[in-house]
Amino acid sequence: MSPKKLVILIAVAILALVAAWFINSSNAPQTGVSAQAQTVLPELHAHINDVNAITLTGAGDKVLATLKRGADGWSIAEKSGYPADLAKVREFLIKLDQATLTEQKTSNPKLYAELGVDDVKDAKATGVRVTLGGLAKPLSIIIGNYNGAGGGGTFVRREGDAQSWLAAGNLTVAKTEADWEQRTLADIASSRLRSVTLTNPDGKTLKVYKDAQGDANFKVADVPKGREAASEFVANELGSALSGLNADDVFAAKDMAPPDKAWKDEYAAFDGLVVAATGWEQSGKDYAQFSARLDETAANAFIDAEQAKAKSDYDAAVQAAANKVESEKSTTGAQAKANAQAASDVAKPLAVSDAARDRSDRIAALNKEVASLNKTFAGWTFALPAYKFTDMSKSMDDMLKPLPEKKTDSKKPAPRAGK
Repeated sequence: MSPKKLVILIAVAILALVAAWFINSSNAPQTGVSAQAQTVLPELHAHINDVNAITLTGAGDKVLATLKRGADGWSIAEKSGYPADLAKVREFLIKLDQATLTEQKTSNPKLYAELGVDDVKDAKATGVRVTLGGLAKPLSIIIGNYNGAGGGGTFVRREGDAQSWLAAGNLTVAKTEADWEQRTLADIASSRLRSVTLTNPDGKTLKVYKDAQGDANFKVADVPKGREAASEFVANELGSALSGLNADDVFAAKDMAPPDKAWKDEYAAFDGLVVAATGWEQSGKDYAQFSARLDETAANAFIDAEQAKAKSDYDAAVQAAANKVESEKSTTGAQAKANAQAASDVAKPLAVSDAARDRSDRIAALNKEVASLNKTFAGWTFALPAYKFTDMSKSMDDMLKPLPEKKTDSKKPAPRAGK
C-alpha cells in the first residue's frame, strides 16, 4: 500500500471515530458540569419577588395549601388568611431558584412512582405539585422523593414534561397548612413580669408575684393557713408561659370559641404591659386565645422609678468625676471650673436631660408592642404545646407541699373475755 493511500485510510478512520463520539455524546444523559449549568426553573431566576402565590397539590389532585402574598406579607388561604412563616416561604423559593439539574432520570411514566414524580391526579401519588403564580406564566413542577440513600438530591419533573431529573439539594416541601403557619406568638421573659394570676374554670384563683423586678423567684400569694409553698422556686414556672410561646396550630376564633368555663389568666409586667389569656382543653388538645393591653398607671409608675434611678445614677457619676478632679488638686486654682468640666464630661441620659420626651418615648414603645401583640392575637384561637398549657392551668395545690397523711392507730382493742 502506497503512503498516500495509508494517509487517506487513517484520515477516514479518525473522521469515523469523531462522528461516533459526537453521536454518542448527543444521546447520552446530561450529567456533570453541563447539567449543573441548567437550573430547575430558569423562568424563576431573578423573579422571586414577582411570585405572589404558591399552590401545593398532593395525591388525588387535592390542594394541600395555598399561600398568597398581600400587602401584609404571605398568608394561608385555607387558614382564613392567617400569616404564613415568611422566612420559610422565602427559603423555599430561594431553594427552587438555586436548584440545578444534576442527572437525567426516567421519562417512562410507568417508572415515575419509584421517584415520587408521578402525576398528582393519581390517588397514590407521593409527590407534591408546586405551582407558582405571579410570573409571566404559571410554573408547575412535581417535587418527588429525596434521594437520601443515593447520595443526596431530590427527584423532580416539570409538569407536562416526560423527562424526570435528579436536582441538587433537598427540595422536599412541607405538605400541611400547619407546616407553613407563623408559629411564634410572643416572647416575654419571666424576669419582666410582676405578677401572674390564674383563675380556674370554677373561679378559684392562684396568684404569684415579685416585690421587685430583680427578685429571683416568684412568691405565692394567699397561701392557706397551715400550708406552705413546696419550694422557693415552685412558682417560677408560671412566669415562663409567655417566654418562647409558639403555637402548634391556629384556627379562626369564630370557628373555635372557648367554652363557658375556661381558664382566665393574666400576666402583668412591671412596665405596664398586660397579657390576658383564655385557655381550655378539648378533645385531648389545649387551646388558648390572647389579648394585650397597657396599664398606663403601672407604666407611669415604672417610668417614675426608672427616671429616678437614672437621675440618681447620673448624679453619682457627676460626683465621682468631681471627686477625681478634687483629688488631683488643680494647680491653676480654678477648682470650680475644673469640677464643672468634669461634670460636663458625664453623658446625660434622656431620662435626665428631657424626662418628658423620655416618658413619651417609653409609652410609645409600649403601645407599639401592645399593637404588635394584638395583631398576632386578634381573631385567632391557638393550639398550644401541652407543656405550655400546663403552666397556664396550675392550681394552689400545685404550689404547696402535700398535706401530711393522717396517722392511723395500729393498735387494735383486746378482745373481751369469752369472745
